[in-house]
Amino acid sequence: FYHKHSKTNTMDYKKINIEEFIAVTAGKDPVPGGGSVSALVGALAAALGKMVTGLTIGRKKYADVQPEMETMAPIFGNAMDSLLDAIAEDAEAYDQVFNAYKLPKDSDEEKKVRTEAIQKGLTHAAKVPLSVAERAVSIMPYIKEVASKGNQNAITDSCVAMMCARTAALGAILNCRINISSLSNANVAGELAARCDSLQKEAVELEQNLL
Repeated sequence: FYHKHSKTNTMDYKKINIEEFIAVTAGKDPVPGGGSVSALVGALAAALGKMVTGLTIGRKKYADVQPEMETMAPIFGNAMDSLLDAIAEDAEAYDQVFNAYKLPKDSDEEKKVRTEAIQKGLTHAAKVPLSVAERAVSIMPYIKEVASKGNQNAITDSCVAMMCARTAALGAILNCRINISSLSNANVAGELAARCDSLQKEAVELEQNLL
């Protein structure tokens, strides 16, 4: 997670346009990086899922599944919002670790404070992408539902949503694991790693099942 780059300026990634986001991602600063991009891809998965519900609701052919679609639409919407927020949260978590590494380490007391700050930052930086993975995986069963029951003219959109959700989950898990590897608390590291293993297995199976 920690890279020897200069701290990036805080940006409201939800307010910039697509071209600007891609440009800032392509820049020399380490954020937004793979973690933020994973969150964005997850938001796109949720957006596509919500789109399919919208293409199904109100169609006579799909009247029998309309209640299900109406239930799933806000689930996708809430996931979309939280994953959009996670784009900035991932970047902020990076900055927290970066700043901890810059703390002075001349005296024993300073070293202690610095080490504690680094470990706190790394733990947070592991939990942020883990929450992205959890959110991405949580919508995958719903994506499967809209793919099988929703407007069949949008079946490929549902499949792209599933692939995006898988990428969001696995990408976020990678970012979680890299931070776990530097944690000194073996119990915390073990719990987070076990959750990563479970989410990764679930994400891969759900995607393969649909495709």
